[in-house]
Amino acid sequence: MAGVLTNDPEKWGYAARTDIQLHVLQESKWFRLPYPGQWGMPKVNLAGVLGMMAGMLASVIESLGDYYACARLSGAPSPPGYAINRGIGVEGITCILAGVWGTGGGNTSYSENVGAIGITKVGSRLVVQTAGILMILLGCLGKFGALFVTIPEPVVGGLFYILFGMVGAVGISNLQFVPLNSPRNLFVFGVPLFFGLSVPGWLNKNPGAIVTGNENLDQVLRVLCGTNMLVGGALAFLLDNTIPGTPKERGLVAWGKVEGTNETKGDLSVYNLPLIQPWLDRLPFIRYIPVCPSFVLEKKTREDDGTQIDGIEENCVIGVGNERSIDKRYRFKSPINTT
Repeated sequence: MAGVLTNDPEKWGYAARTDIQLHVLQESKWFRLPYPGQWGMPKVNLAGVLGMMAGMLASVIESLGDYYACARLSGAPSPPGYAINRGIGVEGITCILAGVWGTGGGNTSYSENVGAIGITKVGSRLVVQTAGILMILLGCLGKFGALFVTIPEPVVGGLFYILFGMVGAVGISNLQFVPLNSPRNLFVFGVPLFFGLSVPGWLNKNPGAIVTGNENLDQVLRVLCGTNMLVGGALAFLLDNTIPGTPKERGLVAWGKVEGTNETKGDLSVYNLPLIQPWLDRLPFIRYIPVCPSFVLEKKTREDDGTQIDGIEENCVIGVGNERSIDKRYRFKSPINTT
């Protein structure tokens, strides 16, 4: 009303107005109950399946980083294999439900929410579970959802700066385990970082750059190469495992020492299923299910007196009465070449 922000949608400052989306609030319904098949029966085609599979592959890579970042920000121990398996599996189930409900997109871990833990210092599972229930209930109120649509884009952009900044900082903090004065490590870190930022951006501006003669393959490659984390992560994985480097230079020795401390391991009961975990522990067959705590297969590498232990396979089975049987098999390599 004071003329500070323009009325012209093409000019600077128009997107900061809080009244340009009021029609969404007025037109939305007060109450709306979503139901399966609300937009018709789902349609399945090869291009869509391959495209979503490529997207899920990229999402899995991102989720792995989110799990570890969430654990570090909340002060929890590093997630064990069965917890990661369960997380990825649940994401797959929710993607199926999203397709049935016709939401238009799959579900996955959200990096911004991980950043919110770092800002608010609230990492309680009870808080997240309560918020999830509230979101389900409020999702049935059309006016509530429309209210968020009216938030100006510059405000949302400002939140993204803070949240993504926290996520990026947590990810980079993992480099504390490697010597950054090593030219090898600088190359492995810098090149994938630049590729992960530049290649997807260039590809989004030039979608016709990938032409293989097969439309389905083109779509898969566009999705894969258009995902920042997948491009950077895949290249970093390739370089780190092909460029020669000692275990100490790669950070494996320092990481193994930190992972072996009681402070880092902590109480893995935080990854148990709520309420039903004691009952599940009494079932003998769950040791064959890779999403349960009774299913444990860990391999560790450490340096001891100049001899490298290539792997320690530890099979832990919790049976009736919580009796634990441990079977360890050690495989030794030749002494490490310290030169």
